[in-house]
Formats: sequence, C-alpha cells, structure tokens
Amino acid sequence: MILVFDIGNSDITMGLYNHKAWLHVWRIPSVTDRPELYYGIKIRDYFYEAGISVADVEKVVLSSVVPNLTERVINVAKTLFEKSPIVLGPEVYPKLPVKVLNPYEIGSDLVANAVAAHHIFQTNCVIVDFGTALTFTTVSAAGEIIGVAIAPGLKTAIRALSQNTAKLFDVPLEMPESVLGKNTVHAIQAGILIGYKGLVQAITGQIRQELNDPQLVTVATGGLSAVIKTDEGLFTRIEPNLTLDGLRLVASCY
Repeated sequence: MILVFDIGNSDITMGLYNHKAWLHVWRIPSVTDRPELYYGIKIRDYFYEAGISVADVEKVVLSSVVPNLTERVINVAKTLFEKSPIVLGPEVYPKLPVKVLNPYEIGSDLVANAVAAHHIFQTNCVIVDFGTALTFTTVSAAGEIIGVAIAPGLKTAIRALSQNTAKLFDVPLEMPESVLGKNTVHAIQAGILIGYKGLVQAITGQIRQELNDPQLVTVATGGLSAVIKTDEGLFTRIEPNLTLDGLRLVASCY
C-alpha cells in the first residue's frame, strides 16, 4: 500500500492506496502548535480503527506547504511505518513526468496536481484547486507547467469579509439561488460564491484564449471544489483526490 500526505494550511489530508483504489482518505486539522506525538497518535488511531496494519504500508509520499509541520510528519512516518517518506520538492522534480516551472517557488501540491492531470488527460489542461488559496495551474500537452494564477480561497475571502464587518456572521459555503441578497449572510454568499464562479470563468477563459486552445481541459479539485455549481460546463471534470493521485504517481517514479 501507498500512504500519501498532503499537508496544507487548513488540513493534513492522508490517503491510503492499495494499488487499485483509495481505501481511506483521512483529514487532520493543520495545527502548528501541536507536538509530534499528537500527530503520531492520530495517524496510528486511524489505522487501528480501519483494521489495517502499519506494516502494510510500502511507501510514504509527502507534500507540504507548511514548513512547521513537515519535519513532524516526516518523523512520525519514520517512527510509525519505519519508512523515510519521499518528500515532493525540487530534488524530486527531475524524476517526474512533468517539467516544473520555477521549482523553488511553486507549491509542491500544485506539482502533484500537474502530475495527476497530465497522467489522466495528456493534453493542455488547467487545474483549479479550491483550497485555502484558489490556484490555477496550467499544464501543456507536452507535460510542462507553463503558468500559475493564485487568488484568495473561498473560506479566506468569506472570513476576511465577515470578520471585518461590525457584526460577525457565520456564513455557510452554499451557493445562493439568487445574486439579490435578502440578508447579510445571503449577500455575502452572493458576492463571494457567485463572484468566484465568474472569477473562475474569466481566468480559465483567458488561459484558453492565450493558449489558443478552445478544447482546453479544466479540472476542479480541492476540498471546496463541489461548492461552485458545474452544471453550465464550467469544468471538464471534478477530481476531489487529484492531489493525492499525483502523490501516489510520484511513488511510482521510485
């Protein structure tokens, strides 16, 4: 089995793959002041509850955009699984089937997305990742990451708006039926969620225009990818586990 870790600003997402399918996907909140032992216990408990032996893990792959958590999870993996994780980063990129733009600047999660999307589609594509940040990673048919665009994520935008108003509101991430907000919560949903739908359309449209590719594939991923309605053909496909798929493909390069 392959165990992958996607350490993001909001969550540590863990996926356990049995060479055919994802058996389990678990999430742990990314809390940087928790000790190493905390994460070790949480991970061990997940395996215990699933009835899976830690000895069944053959490879561990890790991507992290949170430096304060990287070393802790590496140490947990070494202790619990007796494996040194493959840490996705500039030292690993030359082994991958994609060419990485600015390897010391791009997030390793975006590289994992690119690896998975290129493996699936083998054509020009843009990956729209709905996480703490909203990212657009464009990969050419030849497997080259040719550009990235970044905007604040949905939760980040709503939190920034609601926390800077005179009254604090708990705004659920639900697409409103109308852009005509009838109350404060509805108004924030209309402005952010419908507005972000337009943002996605605008950026993917401009990428399509700059590449002169009307058949450009658009892939949505990330924990909030299902929030934006897709019934108008905004995305070619929604792949919630795209980052995890990229990481388990990295394991096959070793």
